[in-house]
Amino acid sequence: MDEKKLLAEKFEANRSHLRSVAWRMLGSASEAEDAVQEAWLRLARSDTSEVGNLTGWLTTVVARVCLDMLRSKKSRREDHLDADSPEPVAVDEGGDPEREIVLADSVGIALMVVLDTLAPAERLAFVLHDMFDVPFEEIAPIVGRTPTAARQLASRARRRVQGARQPDPDFARRQQVVEAFLAASRGGDFQALLAVLDPDVVFRADEAATRLGDQPELRGAAAVAQFFQGRAATAHPALVDGALGVMVAPAGKLLLVLRLAVDGGRITGIEAVADPDRLAALEVVELG
Repeated sequence: MDEKKLLAEKFEANRSHLRSVAWRMLGSASEAEDAVQEAWLRLARSDTSEVGNLTGWLTTVVARVCLDMLRSKKSRREDHLDADSPEPVAVDEGGDPEREIVLADSVGIALMVVLDTLAPAERLAFVLHDMFDVPFEEIAPIVGRTPTAARQLASRARRRVQGARQPDPDFARRQQVVEAFLAASRGGDFQALLAVLDPDVVFRADEAATRLGDQPELRGAAAVAQFFQGRAATAHPALVDGALGVMVAPAGKLLLVLRLAVDGGRITGIEAVADPDRLAALEVVELG
C-alpha cells in the first residue's frame, strides 16, 4: 500500500479521539476541526518512522495546537496564570485517582463553562490527565513545566471543576427545544416553529443586530415564527454565560448570539445580541 495512503488511514483511525481531545480543549466544534486538520498537516510533513505510539504522538500534536489557540484567545484577556508564572508548589491532595479521571463526565456541560475560564496550561493539564489519562510526564513538556508543576496545574483546574454548578435535570429537555427551534427555522417549517414558541413570546434585538437585518422587537408566536422561518442556516446551539442559547459564527468569527428563555417546553423570550462589546463580555461555548 502507498505509504501516504497508509498514513492517512492511520490518521483517520485516530480522528475521533483527536476531535474529542480538541473539543474539550477548545469548547468549539469548528475550532476542534481546525486543530485536527492542523495535526494532519504536521503529520504529513513529519518523519514518523521512529514513532512507536502514533496515537500518543498525535494527541501531543493536537494538544500543542490547541494550547497555541487558547493562548491566542486568552491574550485578549487578563490571564491569571501565564507562561511566565512561577511553578506552583507541590501538595499532596490525597484524592481518588479513578474518581478524578471520570470527574469531567459527571460534571457534563457545567465543565465546559468552567474550562473556558481557565488559563490555557491549566486547561490542557486537566483535560489530558483527568479526561484522557495522559501521564504528567508527557504533559510537562507540552506546557513547558516539570511533571510536578503540571500535576499542580491540573489540581487547580480540578478544584474549580469540583465547585462548578451541576446542570439541572431539565437541561436535556430544554436543549431539545432549542434544537427543534433551529431545525424548524432552517427548514422553514412555520407550524413546527409555532410548536416550540410560547404564544406570548417576545423577541428583542440590540441596535447592532437590527443592522444585520433583525427586527427591534416582535411579540407573539406568529410574528416571531414568521421572522425566523427559513433562517438559522449557520446557527448552532451554544451555552451563553452558562445558559442555553444560539450562536452564529461564520468562518469562526462570532457575529450574533441569541439568548433564549425556555419555560414549560417552549421558548418564551429571545434576545439577539450583536454588539461587539457585549459579545466580548459573554462566555459563549458551542455545543457539539
